[in-house]
Amino acid sequence: MSEFERAVAHEFGPRAGAILTDLVLTGVGDRTANEALEAGVPARDVWLAVCEEMDVPPERRYGVGRLEPRRR
Repeated sequence: MSEFERAVAHEFGPRAGAILTDLVLTGVGDRTANEALEAGVPARDVWLAVCEEMDVPPERRYGVGRLEPRRR
């Protein structure tokens, strides 16, 4: 969860809270991010659904939120 929270804060800044509570995500059953997380949807799936809905470029979807990104 902490990686998810860092990723959302990093990508969306001051809008992060509103995105988690107000944006309805089709990728997780037409729920908000917070609703999906409360329903047990894995944080990674919620993050990818947020990215898809908000048109986050693929290069910014993976590894964000990790304290030390994975090496390739």
